[in-house]
Amino acid sequence: APESLMQALEDLDYLAALDNDGNLSEFGIIMSEFPLDPQLSKSLLASCEFECVDEMLTIAAMVTAPSCFLHTPPGTEEIARSRWRRFSHPAGDHFTLINVFSAFRAATASPTHPGNREQWCCEYFLSCSALSMAEMIRAELVEIMKRIELPISEPDFGSEANLLSIKKALLSGYFMHIARDVDGSGNYLMLTHKQVAQLHPFSSYCNTRRIPEWVLFHEFSISEGNSIRVVSEISPHLFAELVPQYYFSNLPPSESKDILQEMFNHLVPVSATKEEQK
Repeated sequence: APESLMQALEDLDYLAALDNDGNLSEFGIIMSEFPLDPQLSKSLLASCEFECVDEMLTIAAMVTAPSCFLHTPPGTEEIARSRWRRFSHPAGDHFTLINVFSAFRAATASPTHPGNREQWCCEYFLSCSALSMAEMIRAELVEIMKRIELPISEPDFGSEANLLSIKKALLSGYFMHIARDVDGSGNYLMLTHKQVAQLHPFSSYCNTRRIPEWVLFHEFSISEGNSIRVVSEISPHLFAELVPQYYFSNLPPSESKDILQEMFNHLVPVSATKEEQK
C-alpha cells in the first residue's frame, strides 16, 4: 500500500539510512548488511560508538529469535515466574534477555548439565529451540561484523557505564518506540501513534510489580491484547538527548511531548555545540 511504503521511507529517513535523493546513505548501506529490521541494525551500529557491541549482539539475537519464555501449563504459572525471577534485571527486559542467554550458555556448558540443554530449559520453562536459534543468529551477526570490519568491544555487562551505553544504543534505533505510563497503572500511551497498550505478561516488570513511567519497547502487538513486548525503562532526559529533532517535531501533541519539550529546550545549546563539533 502507498501509505505503508511512505511510512517505511519516512522511518528509514529518521534512522539516517537515506540521503537527500531518497537513496541509501553510506550509513544505510552498512545497515543493510545485517539481516535485521532497520531499527535493530541502527542500534547495533550505534553500539560500536557506545562500546557495548558484545551486549547489543546478544540483545539483537534474542529479539530476532522467537520468544524464549514458554506458555506454561495451567497451575504452573507461579512456579515459572519464580524461576524466571532469577534472570530479571532491574533495568528491564532487554537486560533480562542478556541474563537468560548468558545463563543458558553457562549452564549447558557446565559439568552438571553436560550438553543437556533441553533439561536445563525445561527446569526454567524456557524454549531450548529459541535459545539455540538465538545462539546461531548471534554467531552470524558476529561474522558480519568481522567481515565489514566493525569493532567488537569487550563484554562489560553489569557496570553502570555499560548499562547506560546499552540504553543509548537502543535509543539510537528505537526512539520511535517510546511509551509513557499516563496514569500510574500500566496504561502506556505510545508517543508516535497515541495508542494505549499494556505490558506483555512475559515482561520482567510483571514479575517485580514495579511499573516504570517511561519505557522503550521492541514491538507493539495488537493480536496479544494491545501489548508492548520486550520493554526497558528509559530516562526522558536521555531520550531528549538522543532523539532526532525533526522526528520529535513531527510527534502528535500530547502531555508527554510537552514534558519532553521542556527537557529538549534545556538541551538545545548543548546539542548545537555537539552539532558544530561533528
